[in-house]
Amino acid sequence: MLPPWRACVQGCIGLVVAPPKQAPVEIDDVLTIKDAAEILGVSEMTLRRWDAAGKFQARRHTINNYRTYLRSEVMKLKRQIVQGAA
Repeated sequence: MLPPWRACVQGCIGLVVAPPKQAPVEIDDVLTIKDAAEILGVSEMTLRRWDAAGKFQARRHTINNYRTYLRSEVMKLKRQIVQGAA
């Protein structure tokens, strides 16, 4: 059931309020470019190049536009690098 204010808004102006597309990401699951580079064993500049080339794209912080990486994506890439080197 919709909260009363939401139902009024939708009814009055026909606004459709969509739920968020993605579940919120916990702050502990987000890495800075420095942390991601350290985990992967590459430089920050390498991550910037990979991002620009579309090889390993970063997310962008909504306020300051800094590159951020999901820990799960970084760990997945690290596993791929380790398996490829073996």
